[in-house]
Amino acid sequence: MNPVKNLLLIVFFVVALPLRTAAASDDWPHGAMAAVANPYATDAAVAMLERGGSAVDAAIAAHAVLGLVEPQSSGLGGGGFMLAYDRGEDRIVFHDGRETAPAGARADMFMRDGEVMGFLDAWQSGLAVGVPGVVAMYKQAHDRHGKLPWAELFLPAIRLAEAGFEVSPRLAGLLERMRKYTRLNDNPATAAYFYPGGEALKAGDLRTNPDYAETLKALAEEGIGAFYGGPVAAEIVAAVAAEPNPGALSLADIAAYRPAERDAVCGPWRSLRICSASPPSSGAMEILIANLYDALLPDDPDQEDRIASFVDAQRLAYADRDHYFGDPRAMTLSLEHLLDPRYFAARAGDRAAPDAEATHGDPRAVLLAEPRAALHGADTTREIGGTTHLSIVDGYGNAVSFTATVEAPFGSSRWAAGFLLNNELTDFAREVPATGPHPANAVGPGKRPRSSMSPTLIFDDASGALVMVTGSPGGNSIPAYVAKTVLGVFDWDLSVDEAVAFPNIIARGRSVRVEVGSDTGNQLADALAERGYPVQEREGENSGLHIIRVTPAGLVGAADPRREGTVRRVAP
Repeated sequence: MNPVKNLLLIVFFVVALPLRTAAASDDWPHGAMAAVANPYATDAAVAMLERGGSAVDAAIAAHAVLGLVEPQSSGLGGGGFMLAYDRGEDRIVFHDGRETAPAGARADMFMRDGEVMGFLDAWQSGLAVGVPGVVAMYKQAHDRHGKLPWAELFLPAIRLAEAGFEVSPRLAGLLERMRKYTRLNDNPATAAYFYPGGEALKAGDLRTNPDYAETLKALAEEGIGAFYGGPVAAEIVAAVAAEPNPGALSLADIAAYRPAERDAVCGPWRSLRICSASPPSSGAMEILIANLYDALLPDDPDQEDRIASFVDAQRLAYADRDHYFGDPRAMTLSLEHLLDPRYFAARAGDRAAPDAEATHGDPRAVLLAEPRAALHGADTTREIGGTTHLSIVDGYGNAVSFTATVEAPFGSSRWAAGFLLNNELTDFAREVPATGPHPANAVGPGKRPRSSMSPTLIFDDASGALVMVTGSPGGNSIPAYVAKTVLGVFDWDLSVDEAVAFPNIIARGRSVRVEVGSDTGNQLADALAERGYPVQEREGENSGLHIIRVTPAGLVGAADPRREGTVRRVAP
């Protein structure tokens, strides 16, 4: 790599960036906005928007910074789902950068002598690492939607990695808390980076990452081939092959990775149209929850009725998701059938008693009298919340809802070329029966594990105008978090700030988790318990919601107070 050229690129960024202003669409008077999980990353997004960049340009620049300053949540070693709305074409494209299982993966690879591996052992293993997909997804999205030169998108992250960033309180706190659960302080590379001198990084410490800078420079100059081949790919393979429990990921697996471009899944709800990511995402749950909620509401409901209907809509939707969703090539469920109004009506009749557990339905049996549910075995996959989300609207009226992850906090704790590797393969069903049907989400060569990530865009159904961008991290709880913002803004008459801050309620399985610690949360927990729901009171839920609402008066954004995100507006 040419050091003089690299220096010139950095100088260009420092000198030229403030001199250019956004070139907004004449018929889009609202300017631009970025709501991102860390201030450094929000600033990177705004820098691209101020240069006239697209929402996709801003999202890539922001995420490259997040991989540096928020490595516990996402990064180059993971994957993501990007929902990109092109206002000029009036089209939504779902860019699927989900990780894939290596060619040597087996359905029972997390089983030992008929017993499933413990999650911690599986999580911190090479077996858990899938081929990282987010970098290839960057390129696919930029080719279709980008306005700025590819190399410019990485300059904020390169500059920050070389000059150093201040360690945030959240990163410092997680390093201390996760020490006993991860191998971060056992693996030499991560121990040196996160625990210099044996002590965890502290809030306010200045941390550089020259290896990350070099990886980004290679990406900027040589393209994604510098990631999916050469020294970076070799480092990934070596890290995966290390003990304990090494994985089978190979150079050929990495070179063969391709992102997918898919249609979004969209469905009507009241006067709106909800659009989200299709499988392997769980985005269809946003449409399902909203419509089941309406089907379950009694006449003249009060707020407690609304919350109870939200709980039961979640229970029914999660039961269907858990049974049917996985890699789209392995699914037998038609989303058209799942989101048919006739199925909503029938499924509402399956509402379980408050102290009972909802079971999955069978859309094909309801609509066509052709049962399909027995084709899949039971699935109790756990997803841990090591994820991030950003929402962006650019000066042309285009939008991005982008959720990215390395799965559990700090991924697999394995390090390559300045970044952490994911543990996404534990998002597959780790337990499979010796006989009988496997879960739809069983491991298989080249498959993409099911994800709860649900980046979502909402439109006015009559005019087609964009009205909201939303999404969240949070593992299995993501569909519930995102649905809360949809119902909160459009049914509970909350502002975007109020909807984000509203106590989280998650109803997957029999129990109902309620975020307490506020008067509203305590009241909700008491009211649900009085109705007979088995309430689990939680002091905090790991949401990281970022919302942008498009109103006649302009853009209004909100960042989740539970994390470190910020919102910045770019004037038209």
